[in-house]
Amino acid sequence: MKNSLNLLFAALILLSTSCRVGNRTESAAGLQNRFPLTPNPYIELPLGAIQPEGWLLRQLQLMKTGMTGHLDEWYPLVLGGRNGWLGGDGDGWERGPYWLDGLVPLAWLLEDDSLKAKAMPWIEWTLNSQTDEGYFGPVPFAEEPEPEPGIQKSRRRDWWPKMVMLKVLQQYYEATGDERVTDLMTRYFRYQLAELPETPLDHWSFWANRRGGDNLLMVYWLYNITGETFLLKLADLIHEQTFPWTEVFLNGDCYRGPEMDHLYPYNTGNRYPFDDTLIGRLCVEQFQAFHCVNLAQGIKEPLIRYQQDPRPEYLEAVKKAFRDIRRFHGQPQGMYGGDEPLHGRTPTQGIELCSVVELMYSLEKMIAVTGDTEFMDHLEQIAYNALPAQISDDFSSRQYFQQANQVMLTRHRHNFYEEDHHGNTDLCFGLLTGYPCCTCNMHQGWPKLVTHLWYATADGGVAAVMFAPSVVSTRVGDGTEVSIRQITRYPFEETVRFQVSVPRPVDFPFHIRIPGWCVEATIILNGKQLATETGGRMAILSRQWEDGDVLEVHLPMKTTLERWVEQSVSVHRGPLVYALKIGEAWSHVDSTDRWGAFDEVRPVDPWNYGLLESAVLDPANGFEFRLQAQAPASGTDEFSVENHEFYPWSIDATPVVLKTMGKIIPDWTLYREMAGPLPHSLPLQHLEDESAEEIMLVPYGCTTLRITEFPVVR
Repeated sequence: MKNSLNLLFAALILLSTSCRVGNRTESAAGLQNRFPLTPNPYIELPLGAIQPEGWLLRQLQLMKTGMTGHLDEWYPLVLGGRNGWLGGDGDGWERGPYWLDGLVPLAWLLEDDSLKAKAMPWIEWTLNSQTDEGYFGPVPFAEEPEPEPGIQKSRRRDWWPKMVMLKVLQQYYEATGDERVTDLMTRYFRYQLAELPETPLDHWSFWANRRGGDNLLMVYWLYNITGETFLLKLADLIHEQTFPWTEVFLNGDCYRGPEMDHLYPYNTGNRYPFDDTLIGRLCVEQFQAFHCVNLAQGIKEPLIRYQQDPRPEYLEAVKKAFRDIRRFHGQPQGMYGGDEPLHGRTPTQGIELCSVVELMYSLEKMIAVTGDTEFMDHLEQIAYNALPAQISDDFSSRQYFQQANQVMLTRHRHNFYEEDHHGNTDLCFGLLTGYPCCTCNMHQGWPKLVTHLWYATADGGVAAVMFAPSVVSTRVGDGTEVSIRQITRYPFEETVRFQVSVPRPVDFPFHIRIPGWCVEATIILNGKQLATETGGRMAILSRQWEDGDVLEVHLPMKTTLERWVEQSVSVHRGPLVYALKIGEAWSHVDSTDRWGAFDEVRPVDPWNYGLLESAVLDPANGFEFRLQAQAPASGTDEFSVENHEFYPWSIDATPVVLKTMGKIIPDWTLYREMAGPLPHSLPLQHLEDESAEEIMLVPYGCTTLRITEFPVVR
């Protein structure tokens, strides 16, 4: 079988079917890097080339009827007519652009006129706001205004919120081709090139130097369209003024002395040109090394820079950073303890929702630059576990922090770094609980996942890097239009089918990710087995495709376990993390303070279970998997590919479950109204004579309350 596989699948040869237009490299679809930028193996497709179907379409529809489609009505203090990005004297910093960064792709993915109508006044005002010198955005105040509670009015010249709006405009351009966007960016980037030497990225706030990679992304994007060489000079300058992520990620010897001025938030004054002594003390291992969202955004900067300066240490730095994050701060759902600074691996440390969606975006960009399947697997892990768990089913509320072991959500002091400034509301579901940045920034997660399910390839083909019900329409090979429908209930089932539609037979390579968790995948074409493929690589099928071809990929999922804090274990099956199903009692609190009304959630079932050592040692027999054809809460909501009304990320409608045996650990109790410290898994021998009982595990993304890291008992 391996011999035939080698005959069927060709290795990726960059640019083998691309053509040169001047100094620019064009692939059959998408925008490849222009010389002297290094060509990317995978090329992002424009907004609209990929359409969601099935449960994923339902997810976007819930966003429309929920917070994304109504945030201007529900949060008028910030997103009403006074917003500075509409020309007003109110909020003029990041929150308006944050909302648009999810609203714009949602509106055009759904082709929804009502959502477009909400977005267009912001876009039109922004496009018309540019001054003769090139500045755009909220009009700076002649005198510092009086502060108003809940509104970020000042710092209107700050470089940071412009970076978010540039992303918004990029997506709008991809959807519409409005050339006013590239005109504005060209003039603005000339303005940046002139101004940055005297007013560097962190002149108004340190956030811009930590997140300069987002600025760099847009400079390279525009260069690939216009080819204006001043943009490469600007890219050099932005990289120089951006926090030296590569150096810090590669720092080998962590500082262990008593000083703390290199840690967040004490290091926010370390601005360009950076203090080398403070930079040399920093490493990922340390608590408070970085703000969690800055890390989620900054981790891509070395690889974005790699396109202009292809040195191997950029990739080495990012790979080392991810290893260190997992080792010292990681959690099973793919995220890390950061509430708001980095705060270790304990499963009750918080994970900020902004860091979830920003790390997803970073991974989506790094996939294009590297074609690395580890980044694809990581994106999948976050999207199908962490993301749905932190937002209510109807998309009307969210948590500021989530926890891996999350057994009670109340307004109470916990063990987060940020406590006093958030009124102890970080875990509660609400509109403004914790801090309202995530209220505006959360909306980019699902729409951008849709736009990065598929990529064009440098060899003139198409790549399925993420699995979800969808259709891609693009050009391949010699420019032939192709449409491929991905038919699946993934991540809840093992099979993904691809249905090819072409006007005539056409040769092109089809790249398909075989996830790292998959031991061996089976690939079937038109009912006949072609090959088997090991996990952790891209399978590449180069052949002549005909209309109606059906390619089926079978990805066997096995129950596996991973070790965490105190030798606890997490349970995985395929891309999904499984957590203890805990009954929930929701109660509404009509708070009138600045955190607004919110919901608390308390358990109605025991949560302090340990897993049996026998099941941990033999997961194939210790866990029983069940695929539920219908939602338990409804006899009519069948979870099928065709049912676009079914929403799977619900505790009452979970399509899959694992059953196993567990024992209650009586001395594992609440601490500050959260799960107390994990008992060490010796395993716990003092419970040997206690009776075990059946417990149910469900996908992490379906839970509100959960245990994800389990002690092990005999």
